[in-house]
Amino acid sequence: MSDDTLKLYTDAFNISPYVFSCFVTLREKGIPFQPVMVGLHLKEHQSPAFRDPSITAKVPAIEHRGFWLAESSAIVEYLDEVFPAPAYPRAMPADPRDRARARQVMAWIRSDLMDIREERSTHTMFYERAARPLSERGEAAALRLLRVANRLIPDGRRSLFGAWSCADADLAFMLQRLIINGHPVEGKARAFAEAQWSRPSARAFIDQKRPPYVKY
Repeated sequence: MSDDTLKLYTDAFNISPYVFSCFVTLREKGIPFQPVMVGLHLKEHQSPAFRDPSITAKVPAIEHRGFWLAESSAIVEYLDEVFPAPAYPRAMPADPRDRARARQVMAWIRSDLMDIREERSTHTMFYERAARPLSERGEAAALRLLRVANRLIPDGRRSLFGAWSCADADLAFMLQRLIINGHPVEGKARAFAEAQWSRPSARAFIDQKRPPYVKY
């Protein structure tokens, strides 16, 4: 690959929901990229070679023609601006109100539902299923997620805003934490999550061969 090829820095096990957001966005937009694994369990993200240019020492991060950027929402917005429509498919909706709503969904998923994220971690999605039922707080978070999903997903549709957006991928990933671990998710929320999970961009992430997991 040439030096101009965009690099996507990922966690070594490829189970981060935020890496997923960036990975599927790159795939949906058709942007060539080189994945670079960062061993969080080995503290590689704290090495000066990664920490200093990324600034926050977080994955995902991208490196594009000498410019580094971390934080998945910022990366998605950057990709949409630097690789704009109509030459590239949009990652965020064209309509200002839809785009604002997509940002709301993405920010909410990143800032709320902590009990689901803790009790149905991404380890339970890609390695070993959860052994315990959701706690009372986890059940409350699941009800909150399903209420919001059913409020947002249009009847008979498999995306939130007509065309695909990164908000679709983020919401589907959160719903799949429940679905994969056997939690009852029915109706349009399940249909939406399964449709998004079957997209080629998502399958390219999901079906990757992963190394044995090391807790960190």
